[in-house]
Amino acid sequence: MTANTRYTIRVALIVALGGFLMGFDASVISGVVGFIGPEFELTKIQVGWAVASLTLTSTLAMMTAGPISDRFGRRPVLRVAAILFTLSAIASAIAPDYLTLVIARMLGGFGVGAALIIAPMYIAEIAPADIRGRMVSFNQLNIVIGISVAYFSNFLILSLGQSDLAWAQSLRIDDWTWRWMLGVEAIPAIVYFFALFLVPESPRWLVMRGKAKEALQILARVSGKTQAETVLGAVQESLDAEAHLEKGSIKDLFLPAMRLVLTIGIVIAILQQITGINSVFFYAPMIFEQSGIGKDASFMQAVLVGIVNLIATVVAIALIDKLGRRPLLITGLVIIASSMLLLAYSFSSASYGPGGELIDMNATMVLIGILSFVAGFGISLGPVMWVLFSELFPNRLRGIAISFCGLINSSVSFIVQLVFPWELENFGPATTFLVYGSFAIIGLIFVMRILPETKGRSLEQLQAELVTKK
Repeated sequence: MTANTRYTIRVALIVALGGFLMGFDASVISGVVGFIGPEFELTKIQVGWAVASLTLTSTLAMMTAGPISDRFGRRPVLRVAAILFTLSAIASAIAPDYLTLVIARMLGGFGVGAALIIAPMYIAEIAPADIRGRMVSFNQLNIVIGISVAYFSNFLILSLGQSDLAWAQSLRIDDWTWRWMLGVEAIPAIVYFFALFLVPESPRWLVMRGKAKEALQILARVSGKTQAETVLGAVQESLDAEAHLEKGSIKDLFLPAMRLVLTIGIVIAILQQITGINSVFFYAPMIFEQSGIGKDASFMQAVLVGIVNLIATVVAIALIDKLGRRPLLITGLVIIASSMLLLAYSFSSASYGPGGELIDMNATMVLIGILSFVAGFGISLGPVMWVLFSELFPNRLRGIAISFCGLINSSVSFIVQLVFPWELENFGPATTFLVYGSFAIIGLIFVMRILPETKGRSLEQLQAELVTKK
């Protein structure tokens, strides 16, 4: 491994810590809902709102983070996100009532939205084409690690609260279990803020701001001086070709030349969430309890969800620049659809009493269905969506386009999270999972018919091939 590659990996990993915080912040609530529901006497919709409120504000942040980063730079926006993560964690932990908790979660949502949009954009703009897929996937890897750590952290705090350890009792972990679950996020958020001072600004953003000399120095550290000059020339040529155009705006996304890439972006953005991934990530213990196992076992199985997701994402990172984006998506969607159909069958074949109480269910089949679903997502829609977002759109519109697609993605995620407890109560898990599986089948058809392969091409090559395609 060359010194240039090591530098690129180090920078990408630091920036991708935003993904870790996003994954942790989003999934830590899975262990909290079982405590705040009884404590605050919440309805199912209120529980859904406590979970989904973070995604609501992240949706707003996604729409504004791109344009703001185009004006002020990628790094400043990520630093603000780190501050928001810190404040949200502390405020959530000390929230005296339900309303304050929701407001604190919404504050963290702004950090989630900014990090989710800017981190992969930054990495794509600094990484060489031959390793760009893997580098951008670091962000998804860190999201997955954040999710896994949140599950493990919840399980550990729950166990400590039930232990006889003097120091755990002195910290009142048993009394404040859900508050400790939410508060520990402040530690990695503070680390992220200071680590961002070790990374440079995006070289492509610097070129757009007329700072070609600074951009060349950064590109030289990433890919060597000769390659850096070639890349800088291509970026400058691309920007010069668009110099006669006005500053990119939302209406430019709907120009005929953008039709193909925008359609792909919107469909993949919807598909990633409509197949139900955040129902699993945010409500894993609740789903497992529906299969008849106890609370402790449900938290332990949630840890397995995080481990499988991590392993699958590592596999995707290893293969994304070798096999390409299309094969991973196709394989993953086949697994996702099959898993959801298996879950639908498992719950539909269960035996229930006259009062709706569970009598008999194959809990092992439910666990297999959930874990295989997470594995399918981890090798496909999880990492590949953000790689595609960072590749499809032209330099001039990348910030706005990713924000727009991120807005759609987050909006669908918000709806899925909000209504999932209500769906379970009113339609049952079998119907809910059947709907998710049907959407996966529709998405599989779209990917096989429409999606082009993007691996191994520079951002400027992809712009010339896809954006101008009639």
